[in-house]
Amino acid sequence: MAHSSGYGSFAGKLAVVTGGGSGMGRELTRQLAAAGCSVAACDLNADTVAASAALAQAGAGPGVRVTSHACDVADEAQVLRFRDELTGQHARDHVDLVFANAGVGGAGSFITSAREQWERTFAIDWYGVYNCARVFLPLLIAGGGGVLVNTSSVNGLWASLGPGVPHTAYSTAKFAVRGFTEALIEDLRTNAPQVRIVLVLPGHVGTSIAANTRRIHGLPGPESLGEAELARARAFLGPRGLLADGASDDELRQVLIRLEHDFKDKAPVSAAQAATIILDGVRLGAWRILIGEGARTIDAAVRARPEAAYDYHELFKELGENA
Repeated sequence: MAHSSGYGSFAGKLAVVTGGGSGMGRELTRQLAAAGCSVAACDLNADTVAASAALAQAGAGPGVRVTSHACDVADEAQVLRFRDELTGQHARDHVDLVFANAGVGGAGSFITSAREQWERTFAIDWYGVYNCARVFLPLLIAGGGGVLVNTSSVNGLWASLGPGVPHTAYSTAKFAVRGFTEALIEDLRTNAPQVRIVLVLPGHVGTSIAANTRRIHGLPGPESLGEAELARARAFLGPRGLLADGASDDELRQVLIRLEHDFKDKAPVSAAQAATIILDGVRLGAWRILIGEGARTIDAAVRARPEAAYDYHELFKELGENA
């Protein structure tokens, strides 16, 4: 599998991109179109994915068509409708590439988070990938040489964000995506050898996932947090040296806004860089694409000493020794 001959040119192909309204999905849409590939992009937010499609179309070459579609990938009926829309609008009976990229955070704790939020996060991050595979694999098989690209996460390798930060719904889903994708290697090799599977494992990439997560779950932004939420934020940020002692509520809100912006704007890997890494990996025939030094480091550390994965002192010592 790792020795595939690669994909070659994207020109003249048709790609499906989920989560196309922002972040890596928007950049995949834009870069594919610039490479001569027609794209059908979907997102929960119809306005943002329409903007992505317009941006991509503006930079596309002749003969490239970029369409936008509103779709909740957690709902198979909506994914089926998305499929019918795109095959009709692109007048194709198959697709060549599928990037199951849509994702959302939230519901970190299985114990204290609302069950509805937990299951919503899990549904988008796991069932979104599952539904896209169910719906689009037949169209990839029909094309005779398709590629299915599933986005997991560094949290599909390591189910935590560190001390005091449970991350259960997202991590559980991303582990499922990783396991499913790896299981498909032999299944496709045996039953649909014309289709290749690719697993993407991003570390910290600069995206709008924090704002998107709030919108999807109907949560308030930093400027609208109530007393209980502010108290939790204060308890989290203070011991980590991210908030001065005695900071006012307004100062706390400003810190939260800045941290959210920094997550996107000061990330070690931009969304555009991540999309380029993914597309280069697909071209080269890689089946496993780690994005960012952080992902590579955690991958190596957890594989070297799996029993120390959640003994943070030992794991971080391992990371330090291998830095």
